[in-house]
Amino acid sequence: MSDQNVLVTYSGHSSFLASESWKQVLAALQSQLPLRSLHWKSASRPNIKTIQELDLTFLPLDSLRDEHTSQVPVTLLEKPLLNLYIVTCEDNDSYRTTAKKQIKDWHYAISQRKNQDWLIVHVVRSDFKTADRKFFNMKSSVLDKIKADFNLDKRDRCVQLSWTAGDHSPVIWADLVSKIKDGLLFALNSSVSQREEEESLASSFEGVKLFEDALQQYNELEASFIQVLREKNMSWFGSLIQPVYKDDSMPLLSVTKKHYRDLILANSISVFDFRIYLLARQCALLNKMHRPSEICQKVTTFLGTFDRRLREVEATLPEYFIESWIFSSALSAIDQCDAWVPPTELDGIQLARFSASKGELLELAKTQLDLLGVKPSKRSSTHRISKQEVILAIGDKEAFYDLYCTTSNRAIDMYVKAGRRKFALKLHGFLAALDIHRGRLANALTIFASLPAHYGPHMWTSLESFMFSRAINTHAELGSPQDREWIHILLSYLRTYTNDMDKEVLSEDDKYVTQLISALRVASMSLESDLIHSDHPIMAVQVSGNTTCSDDEDLALVDATITNHLPCDVFADEVSVILHGRDSERLKFATKVDKIPPGQSTITLSCPTSSWGLYALESSEVIMSHVRFQWQHKSAANTTLKNDRISLVRVPLSLRALDAQIRQPQQTELGTTSHLLLVISTGQNDISRATIKATPPSGVHFNYSEAKLEVEGMGTLEVADNAVILLDAPAGSDVVISLPHSDASRYHTMKIGLSVTYNTQSSPDVTRTLQTSRVITVSLPIAVNVEDFFRGKRLFSKFTISTTSHQYVRISSTELQGPPSLDGVKISGCRPTRPVVTVTPEHPVNFLFSIESSTGPVLEPLNLIIKYRMLRDEVEALIRQTVEAVLSSISGEKSQNSLVRRTLIDKLISHLESNADWVEMYRATGEILLPASFDDGGEFQGPIREALAQCRPETASPYPWREIKIPVDVPRMNIVTAAQITVQPSPLSNDIHPDQLPIYAGQPISATLILKTSFHWAEKEGKQHSYKMRYDVEERVKDWLLCGRKRGDFVATVGSTTRVHTHGKPDRLLEWWFIRCSPDLDSPSPRRNYLAQGRRSATANINTRLNGIYGAKR
Repeated sequence: MSDQNVLVTYSGHSSFLASESWKQVLAALQSQLPLRSLHWKSASRPNIKTIQELDLTFLPLDSLRDEHTSQVPVTLLEKPLLNLYIVTCEDNDSYRTTAKKQIKDWHYAISQRKNQDWLIVHVVRSDFKTADRKFFNMKSSVLDKIKADFNLDKRDRCVQLSWTAGDHSPVIWADLVSKIKDGLLFALNSSVSQREEEESLASSFEGVKLFEDALQQYNELEASFIQVLREKNMSWFGSLIQPVYKDDSMPLLSVTKKHYRDLILANSISVFDFRIYLLARQCALLNKMHRPSEICQKVTTFLGTFDRRLREVEATLPEYFIESWIFSSALSAIDQCDAWVPPTELDGIQLARFSASKGELLELAKTQLDLLGVKPSKRSSTHRISKQEVILAIGDKEAFYDLYCTTSNRAIDMYVKAGRRKFALKLHGFLAALDIHRGRLANALTIFASLPAHYGPHMWTSLESFMFSRAINTHAELGSPQDREWIHILLSYLRTYTNDMDKEVLSEDDKYVTQLISALRVASMSLESDLIHSDHPIMAVQVSGNTTCSDDEDLALVDATITNHLPCDVFADEVSVILHGRDSERLKFATKVDKIPPGQSTITLSCPTSSWGLYALESSEVIMSHVRFQWQHKSAANTTLKNDRISLVRVPLSLRALDAQIRQPQQTELGTTSHLLLVISTGQNDISRATIKATPPSGVHFNYSEAKLEVEGMGTLEVADNAVILLDAPAGSDVVISLPHSDASRYHTMKIGLSVTYNTQSSPDVTRTLQTSRVITVSLPIAVNVEDFFRGKRLFSKFTISTTSHQYVRISSTELQGPPSLDGVKISGCRPTRPVVTVTPEHPVNFLFSIESSTGPVLEPLNLIIKYRMLRDEVEALIRQTVEAVLSSISGEKSQNSLVRRTLIDKLISHLESNADWVEMYRATGEILLPASFDDGGEFQGPIREALAQCRPETASPYPWREIKIPVDVPRMNIVTAAQITVQPSPLSNDIHPDQLPIYAGQPISATLILKTSFHWAEKEGKQHSYKMRYDVEERVKDWLLCGRKRGDFVATVGSTTRVHTHGKPDRLLEWWFIRCSPDLDSPSPRRNYLAQGRRSATANINTRLNGIYGAKR
């Protein structure tokens, strides 16, 4: 029915229809089929429908039987929708005498037919030409005559076909094809508007490729049937079902397995058969619409719905009929869909949906096997089911198991292809349950243990817990040992038990969990190695924000809150937490326990340490024999989450505990091995053994083998490859260890990590720790520049000392010393005007030294010794001294509290740092004027402010002076040239000496240039040569007019003097000209060139040297 094409009749003169020409025309017309893109707008439907393709069948009009009236609803396509009449006359006379009457007779007969349209086709040869139409020629063509005679309404039903044999070009057929489309749509619209039978319309729409409309008609028919069913108006139908043999096994989607139309016409079709027929027709349409997944979904819905109806009359049906029918129908529907649409023709998304739908059908078939497996046989009947597979499964257990597994695995395969892992996992659980029923416990255990891993990501906690409980029970039935695998299963079950808020779903009570915890305790003791389980939810550990320190030993205490989410005690051995501080500092707090009760409980954890500061809770651990429960509280991956709260713990400083500091040595000598001082304050501890490790920054290494004690009698020092070991250090002592290190000039400051592990004599079995870091400045706070001035046998060296930072530096003394073996050299310095000099970033300080050598150049280096201290250190020492003095003079427990002293000192230093207005007054008078904002809130403010405001000398601070020794090389000069200019103006009077004569601008003068050379500062080999030198006189052109020689050569020997006369006229009284001396290129060259400058009536030995910066970095 659905494969029937639209019928189109043709008629014409019998001679033409029997000719070869008509056969060619008909063949050419059929080559234009199928018709494409027909746009139909029905009056009863709001939207325009597009028929993509429409096949036509051309039949002679005479071959059709006469119309008759029928009560049977048939498709609209059983009768023609369009009738063609072919006209071939080419002149008006033939048309008028013959063709017109034939057309009229045909037209009359066709007009009597209902819901059919007609079309007159005038066929002419393509080379046919009508007579020339002149202006007064009113004669019309044959086509015009036909249109005038038969186009009585507004529609044009006449078309001309200009055709030549063998011409199949679509262009010449365009008008005819267009007219055929219009006629067909007109007839279709008329038929649909007058036809009320829904099935007939559905078949008609299917025939014209309007599958959506056809499916809508079937859906409306189904809705109407459901409404009738609700109203219980079943007079048109037979009983609900009249089962016949093979009803339970025949293909569900076949419309030919029964004579459905005959049953419908006889009003004897059962509801069962009618619903199957309607479903088959709907699925056939869905197949033509390429929607295979919807076919399976529709079948699944139908089987599930009709199953409930059949259960109402189950007693009248053959035994197992319903299960067999649903099982067979589901599988046959899958087979039919695979035959209609092979999976290879579907893309990824469509294939996934199709596979999922088939999986649902297979699961429905599996459900029927579930019913068969538990359904007892209670009655005997002569009517039997016909599905052979079901019959075998009922009679044979192994056949049933094989069929059940095969069907389940097929469903699992479909779900996997569809990406529905949850559904596949559920079926795996059914297979595991079947294995238990069959006694295959090992297989069931494997499945039950593996399934929860797939449920977890989807948050199916109840199913996950159920599978773990089944795995535990199966493990017990097997009698397997409670090994690591069993512990993993048990802990996983407890995880789901804790996470699931609805404990009733788990079907386990408190007694069951208590038994499991007891078994876990026993199993953990039998393990050979530790088993770590991270972030288990059965317990949670939190710590308080503050810790306390023991008064008797180096011990920190913190309270921890443990929440046990189980309804029973959890046996444990130890509870511990790890606190993470700066850098790699970590503290472990722990305590021994026996069990952890349900709910919240508080315990105190301890850590043998002297470390202090702010720490974050990093991890916690509860140990049950070899099972370790660990929780991570802080990590880089989850600190950005809103729900992740970092627990901060403040560990206070114990003033009686061991401490470690790093400082610079009091004396620093450049050019030697650098070292630092480790200061170990033992506090209240009698140290029996302490291992000290220092971690320097990259590129710096400590030489532990050269470490030594600065002061003897403070214990014994041993060295190792990467640490120093201090033995037998008494309590209350500060042990100073000198530790050499490699060059650290690349750093301004170094951050050094310190790790001290130590044992005390009172508790030798307890290993205590100190983990901290210290920052020390390794670059010197001062920089030294030197400038040298040669004056005959004397050398003047000016040392400029500046700061390398924004800090002020106090200089106590500077001294330039030579080695004891140095003879013939006298070093003297200028006497300072003040005992202490302050170097600021804006104002460096100069120190001048004279070096007089009687033996020539100084070959050995000298040492510049500077004693200094930072102004900040000086003031801090004064503050400590003042606070100690004030608090000592005040009686009371509070004044003797060391914590009060430290807090007061820190507050004073902080206020002085915030306001630097007091600095200039302190430099001038030694007074420390506290800012007005300072207020300690106690009784010490007035005395301390008064004590600090007293005048004091610059040396009053108790802070010790540091000393730096800088090696200084004395420069060597091969030639020192002194230039002198004498002036001899023309005297006005013989009684006046020339040196007393005035000189006026514009007055010509004569001058003598005197050049004296000295080889005193040259090495021995340089004194035995003479050098040819050249001098240049450079004047300022704006100020002088120089006459005479401006350049000349002279020979320099030991103590030689050269005189050169010249003349000049000053335009104004300003500086004199310059003289530059340099070796001649043709003479043996000294190692350096130097500058000489002349002044009036003066000799200037101004050969200079600017040394590099000393002390910028060690």
